Amino acid sequence: MPRTALRICPLCEATCGLALTIDGTEVTAARGDRDDVFSHGFICPKGAAFGAVDSDPDRLRTPLVRRDGELREATWEEAFDAVAGGIRTVAERHGPHSVGVVLGNPNVHTVAGALYPPVLLAALGTRSLFTASTVDQMPKHVSSGLLFGDANAIPVPDLDHTDHLLLIGANPLESNGSLCTAPDFPGRLKALRARGGTLTVVDPRRTRTAKLADRHVAIRPGTDALLLAAMARVLYEEDLVDLGDLAPHVIGADEVRDAVRDFTPEAVAAACDVDAGVTRALARELAAARTGAVYGRIGSCTVPHGTLASWLVDVLNILTGNLDRPGGALFPQAATDRTPRPAGPGRGFALGRWRSRVSGHPEAKGELPLSALAEEIDTATDTVTGADTDTVTGADTDTVTGADTDTATDADTDTATDAPAADAAAGEPVRALITIAANPVLSAPDGDRLDKALDSLDFMVSVDPYLNETSRHADVVLPPPPPAQSPHHDFAFNTLAVRNQVRYTRPAVPLEPGRMAETEILARLTLAVSGRHGADPAAVDAMVIEQTLGKSVRDPHSPVHGRDPGDLTARLTGENGPERRLDLMLRLGPYGDGFGARPDGLTLERLLAHPHGIDLGPLRPRLPQPLKTRSGKVELLPEPIAGDLPRLRHALAERPAGLVLVGRRHLRSNNSWMHNIPALTGGSNRCTLHVHPDDAGRLGVSGAQPVRVQGPGGEVTVPAEVTDTVRPGVVSLPHGWGHDRPGTRQAHAATEPGVNVNQLLDGSLLDPLSGNAVLNGVPVKLTPVTAR
Repeated sequence: MPRTALRICPLCEATCGLALTIDGTEVTAARGDRDDVFSHGFICPKGAAFGAVDSDPDRLRTPLVRRDGELREATWEEAFDAVAGGIRTVAERHGPHSVGVVLGNPNVHTVAGALYPPVLLAALGTRSLFTASTVDQMPKHVSSGLLFGDANAIPVPDLDHTDHLLLIGANPLESNGSLCTAPDFPGRLKALRARGGTLTVVDPRRTRTAKLADRHVAIRPGTDALLLAAMARVLYEEDLVDLGDLAPHVIGADEVRDAVRDFTPEAVAAACDVDAGVTRALARELAAARTGAVYGRIGSCTVPHGTLASWLVDVLNILTGNLDRPGGALFPQAATDRTPRPAGPGRGFALGRWRSRVSGHPEAKGELPLSALAEEIDTATDTVTGADTDTVTGADTDTVTGADTDTATDADTDTATDAPAADAAAGEPVRALITIAANPVLSAPDGDRLDKALDSLDFMVSVDPYLNETSRHADVVLPPPPPAQSPHHDFAFNTLAVRNQVRYTRPAVPLEPGRMAETEILARLTLAVSGRHGADPAAVDAMVIEQTLGKSVRDPHSPVHGRDPGDLTARLTGENGPERRLDLMLRLGPYGDGFGARPDGLTLERLLAHPHGIDLGPLRPRLPQPLKTRSGKVELLPEPIAGDLPRLRHALAERPAGLVLVGRRHLRSNNSWMHNIPALTGGSNRCTLHVHPDDAGRLGVSGAQPVRVQGPGGEVTVPAEVTDTVRPGVVSLPHGWGHDRPGTRQAHAATEPGVNVNQLLDGSLLDPLSGNAVLNGVPVKLTPVTAR
C-alpha cells in the first residue's frame, strides 16, 4: 500500500515541505505539505518533480575507480583504499596545499554537506579551497563581514511586513529566492502589493519579477553600485538620512557622506542609462516608506563592483533606519546558530590573509577564487605568494559551506588554515583535487582550460551522484544516495530565512542495499585523507562532539559551563552520529534546552515530535548582539571599501562599446543540476540567446537563427531568441548548460546539451575585494551564422 512521508525539498533555497507518496521504496508523487510551518503547502515544478530527480536512472549506484585509464565499478573498500593512497601520497610528497578542495552549491542543501567539509579541510590542512560562492555570492559575505564583523551575518528583507521593497539584480519568481529563504516568494510579493506596498525592480531584463513590479528600472548591466551610490547621495543631499534606533550602533555615517559625494544622480545617469529623476525618485520613495528594504542578489554580485553594490544595499537600509527593524532588513536567528554571546567588540573580519599562488588573488572567507583553479593546477611558479604568516590568525573557516554552524564543525577548523603558506613547496601547483557536489567545468570561467587542467592532476576524487563534465576526470567517484534516502535539515538556509523556524526530516525510504549514506561517505573520506583510513567513521562525529562540549563547558556564557562533558555526551539522542550532532547544536543553540537548563527548549526529540516543524516566530531586532566588529558597532565605511571606491569613480566615465552579456535563471532549473530530468527541461527552459529586436535588426539576426557569440574566453554558437524582455545592447544566455563533452553519463542532458556560457569568460575579470567572477556586463560580439 502506498504511504506518505514528509521531506524538506533540497532542490532550491526555498526549503519547502513536501508530502511524498511512497510505493515500496519508490517516490511516485510529491505535493506540498499543507501543514508545514514555513511553506504551508507551496510547491514549485522542481519540488513536484522530486520523484523523477530521485529515480534518475543515470544516478551512479556504486563507486567508480579508474583502472587502466577507465572508470570501472568497485566496492566501497576498494574506492576508499584508492583515495587513501592517492591523496596521502600527494600531500606527503608536495605538502598540504597541493591538495585542492572544490565545494559545489549542493553542499548547502544537505546534512552531510553542512557537517563534514569543515572537518575534512581541517584534516587536510590545505589553503587550496575553492567553492561556488566565488561565482555567486561572495561579495555579500565580504560586505557583511566588513560591516558587521561576521561574513555570515546577512540581513534579509522582512517580506511579510515591509511596505516597500527594492530588488536589484534579483528574480525570485524564477530563482525562488537566494540569500533570502522564503517559500512562495511570488505569493509574498503579491501579498506585499495587495496590502498597499510598493515593489520596485532594477534589472536589465523584464523578468517575471519585473512584470509584477510597480516600477521596473532597466539599468545597464554592471552599474548597480553607481545607482545605489547615487541613491545614498540623494539621501544625504536632501536631508533624508534617519538612522533612528540604529544610531547608537553605527559609526562612519559622516564618512559615507563624503565618500558618495561625487555620485550624483546626474553623474551616474549616462553610465547607468537611468534618468537622474528616476534615481532621485527611488531614493525618496525608500526614505518616505513607513518601512522598507533593499535586497540585491546575483545580478548585483557577479559584476566588477559586486562587493561595493552589496555594501551599498545595506548602507541604504541603514541610512533609512530600516536595518534591524520589523518591515525592514533583519538578522534571522537559526535554531542551530552558535550559543548567543553578550554584545561587545569581536575579532572583526579580515581579507587577504593569504593569496593564491599564481596571480596573488587574496583569500576571502578562507576561499580562493574558483576562477583561479585552472591556473593553480596548470601553472608552475618559483615562489609562493602569501600574507605575512604572523597575521594569519583566527581564520573563520568553520563556515566554508555557508552554514553558521560552529557546533556542527567544531573540529577547530581554524587549524585548516593556520599552516603558513611557506609550508607548501615553492611554486607547487595543486596536484590532487577533491570535488564535492561540484561541476566547475561548467560553473567556472573558461571551462575548456579547466577541463584540460583536470586531466593533468596526479589524483582526483569526486563525491557526486553523476558522471558529469567534472567528475569524468576523477580517479575515484563516490556517489551519494538519492535525496529520499537521506535526512534533511537546513543548517545554512535557516540563517537566511524570512521567518524563524526549525524542521528536520529523516530519510523517507531506507538506504538501498549497496549504497552508503552521504554522511558516512564524507566521514570515511576525512579519515582516508588524514592517515586514519579504516577507522570507524563514527569516530569523526565523536571527535566533533567531544571538542564542542569541551569548549562549551569552559565557556562562561554557555548554558553548560562547568558541567561534565561525559555526562552531557551521554544525554545526546539520535540514531547516528549526525543526529547526535544535530541534537547537540539544538540544545546549545538560542532556543535549546541547554541540557536541562531550559526545560522547554529545543532538543532533537522535541523536533521529531513535530514532523511539520516548529515555528519560532517572526524575525525580531537583534542588534547589537550579531555584531563582531572590533568596535562592536556597524562600521559603515570599512577601509577596504573606502579603498575600492576610486575604482567606482572611474566607472562613471565607462561605456560599453557594443553588446554586453547577462545570465538568466529558470524556475525548472538550478545551475547545472536539473538538465538530466525530462520533466524539468524543454518548453521555455531552453539554452537560447535572448536578443532585443533593435539589436537583431541591426545585426541581421532572425528568430531561432544560430549566432556566434565571442567573448574574452572563447566563443559559442547558440540559437537566437528575439525578445524585448532584454534591453537594447544586452544579450542573455542561461548558465549551467554545455552537456556535450565525451565520457559523461547523463543521457537526457546530452540530447539537448546547450552551450556553456562561462566559456565566453577567461577568468581574468574578478571583483577584487571578494574574488567573485564577473559574469554579467561582459562585452561580447555577436555574428549571425548563415547556412552554407
